[in-house]
Order: sequence, then structure tokens, then C-alpha cells
Amino acid sequence: WVQYKEKNDIEARDGLIIHYAHLVKYVANRLAINLSSVVEVDELISYGIEGLIDAIEKYDHKRNIKFETYAITRVRGSMIDGLRSMDWVPVSVRQKSKELERIYTKLERELGRAATDIEVAQEMGITINELANLLKEVAANTIISLDDFIPGDDGNDKKKRIVDLLEDYNAGDALELLELSEVKELLAKTISRLPQKEKTVVYLYYYEGLTLKEIGMVLGLSESRISQLHTKAILRLRGSLSKKKNLVL
Repeated sequence: WVQYKEKNDIEARDGLIIHYAHLVKYVANRLAINLSSVVEVDELISYGIEGLIDAIEKYDHKRNIKFETYAITRVRGSMIDGLRSMDWVPVSVRQKSKELERIYTKLERELGRAATDIEVAQEMGITINELANLLKEVAANTIISLDDFIPGDDGNDKKKRIVDLLEDYNAGDALELLELSEVKELLAKTISRLPQKEKTVVYLYYYEGLTLKEIGMVLGLSESRISQLHTKAILRLRGSLSKKKNLVL
């Protein structure tokens, strides 16, 4: 690190890329498990390498933060950006996801608590089975939802991913820190109000790094059931977080 950061040794940088390349494969394989129907691992790795290089260039080796932790977030973020650039989610699916989000938000505002499946189905005029199929259809659109970002007030490139709020590694001035603190607090409060199983899924997936299949093994539920719980949790979170000024979801 010293050789690259203090002497700008390009060979040292290339050595760091090779040394940490396994992180890219690790993240790609885990993300691909949940998106296997829409993306190949090699595509994710290609996007991830860009994120790794960016992480190496921006990492401050003098700070007491483990590089692997910092890099994995950036690598995953780069993969998500790549997926977004592919525009792989059909417009019809996005619209259905938005409608579900609206229904969850409306009901929970009226009820003062998390809406049940029966209440959501009744509000939409569909059966429980139809709701389950709808949640399955929009599942892929919610897998990456917590990787959405908060843009700067002036629309520039100062973007903060919601999941990055755990570390605030690149937080800048006092106003930016306050903004991140407010969103982080809102995110924590919203997650705390989720039904217990949905809360557990969010924690294990985003904070512990487990795949949906692994979470299913932990909770003794099928992968499809875990996917459904994740989808409902994200729809609820999106509804609450989208009320925050400048939050893009």
C-alpha cells in the first residue's frame, strides 16, 4: 500500500488488484445466486473489477478501516451500476413494483402498522395466490433496492448508497454528515417496524451477507418463501424512504 499510495507505483497498484481480485469473484457469485435468471457471473465480475480498481484508488491506507470491508461495498455497488445500465428490469415489472409499494405505504399509514398479506390483497382486489405471484414477479427488481443511492443536492456525482450508511467512509462536510445521519436513522426506524421475519431476512441478507438460500436454511423456510419476505420488506422500506427528500428509489 505504501509503495502505491506514497510513491504512485503502478506496478504496486496492479499487484493490489491481483491480490484482491478474489473479492470480486466472491461478491459476483453471491449476487448471481439471487439474480441467476437475468445475469451471468462473468458480467458481474467485469463490472466488479472496475469497482475494485476504484476502491484501491480511493482507499486511505492510513485510516483504521479494513480494506476488504470497504472494497466489497464498492465492488458490489459497481456491479449494481452495471445492472442498471443494462436496464434489465422490464417497464411493466417496475410499474407493478411501484404499485405494490404505493399500496403498502397507503395501508401502513392508515393502519399505523405493517399491513398483512390479506389486507394488501383485499386493497388490490386480488387473491392471496395472485399476490404471491405478483411478489414473485417483482422480486428481481427488489434484490438491489437497498443499493439505490442518495444524490447530492446539486445533482452532482456525490452519491451515497443506502447500504453504505453503515460505514460513512467518505462522508464529507457537516451538512453531508447530517443528511446521512438523518437517512440512516430513518432506515433504522423503518427496519425496526418490519414484521419479525422480514426484519430478520433484511439483516441476514444485507448486513451478514447471506444469500436467500442460506437464509432459508437458517430459518427453515424455502428459498422462494425467503424471496417473498425480502420483496415485501423492500417494498415497505422503499415506501418509507422515498418520503425523504432527494432519496432516489
